[in-house]
Amino acid sequence: MKRPWGVVEVGDRIRFDGQVHVLAGLDGPRCRLVAEEGAGVQVLLLTHVLAARDFTILDRSLPGQRRVPVHGPLDGCDTAVRNRALAWERHVLEVETGYPGPGREQLPRDGYDPAVYRLAQREAAKAAELTASGEQVSVATVRRMRARYRAQGVWGLVDGRRKRERSVFGRADPRVVAAIKQALEEQQGRSTGTLSRLRHEVGWLLEDTQGPGKVAVPPVATFNRLVRAVAEQEGLALTAEGQRRRASRPVPVFTPTAATLPGELVMMDSTLLDVMVVCEDGKTRRPELTMAVDVATRSITAAVLRPKGTKAVDAAVLLAQTLVPQPMRPDWPEYLSMAASVIPYTRLASIDARMQGAAARPVIRPSTVVIDQGKVFVSRCFLAAAEHLGITVQPCPPRPGTPRGMWSGASGRSARCSLSTSPATPETASPHAAAAWRTRHAGRCLSCRTCWTSGSSAGGRNGAMRGCGIPSCPG
Repeated sequence: MKRPWGVVEVGDRIRFDGQVHVLAGLDGPRCRLVAEEGAGVQVLLLTHVLAARDFTILDRSLPGQRRVPVHGPLDGCDTAVRNRALAWERHVLEVETGYPGPGREQLPRDGYDPAVYRLAQREAAKAAELTASGEQVSVATVRRMRARYRAQGVWGLVDGRRKRERSVFGRADPRVVAAIKQALEEQQGRSTGTLSRLRHEVGWLLEDTQGPGKVAVPPVATFNRLVRAVAEQEGLALTAEGQRRRASRPVPVFTPTAATLPGELVMMDSTLLDVMVVCEDGKTRRPELTMAVDVATRSITAAVLRPKGTKAVDAAVLLAQTLVPQPMRPDWPEYLSMAASVIPYTRLASIDARMQGAAARPVIRPSTVVIDQGKVFVSRCFLAAAEHLGITVQPCPPRPGTPRGMWSGASGRSARCSLSTSPATPETASPHAAAAWRTRHAGRCLSCRTCWTSGSSAGGRNGAMRGCGIPSCPG
């Protein structure tokens, strides 16, 4: 007698001891049976149940059918490839079980009932059905798909050409890629070389390792693209500047640095805005924004905007501005005042009278200030001011901007805001447009054009402003 295939699973309907039971649970060698007719529950040894004369698994599935199809490997495929694999899965299941899916509410279609038609007949019927629908499919193809589905599941139904892993280097010879990688590794720590010199070195390496004339070096354009791809993939720098930048990166800490209290960590730096302003002397210059960003509250505590060429005294003034309220400027709208913000204005005004008429800028006392290696921040003036105020100065490692990522994001938004409310610089605008802009804004001061926070006009979104309130300003 042929042994029945498969095993029993929880939820199977079985016939045992002349009744139909549902396998409710498995606990090691024991099983729990619940009779369909009545509420009887039995706990028996599984071997005793399997050895019964009338033991039969009812409504059992064939080996090719999976109760929970696994589609995880298909997530990385295209939509058309995934839909085709799932369609073939339904065809295979219908050939083997008579049903295109796990549900069995309907009767099998004509030609696919396993109780009436043999497997070969069902395969022939499926091949004829798919051929009639416009897809040339033979019986051998259906049989091959069944074998793939049994071995690999739905992943086996995916076209093999779609499953090939593509190399990041395209169709380049692996021996050439290895030679380029070796040449890039050997030039680390040396001065910046040219791609033509690197191409000669790769050719010499190929002759030494593979023999003269065995492997040809790709053309110049192809070789240059391949070198950049290898350097990016392997993390190798092409220039000496890039090598120094990589070498100066600090060793990553086990836990990221985080600030939980206002003023615990404040970042300071300067950036040159991509706009032109008319200064008090009537000349047009690019402004430079120097500001302090509090890490804990994600707020700008102070900022200094002046023409290009920030001095050490400006950085020292920035420290002083963080400790005192920012007074409202004339003609500023009321929604920029601290009284209209979410800051507890009434309580702060009762503590410090300088809060009366202050702008909506938080007053935060810095504990540690993070600076870069700029000469403005490492000057004696700035360090003396920080020491006098009891502020610790923490320099950043040279070149990498990772420790000041928050400040870089804030400065980038400020630069975009200033560019949206001011015309482009003469470097990016036409000479005629730059001359017309200088004529139209001649005599206007820096305060009329930009705001102390982001470089945008202080009058609001539309940038309208009736004057900065400075007596010497003709605007």
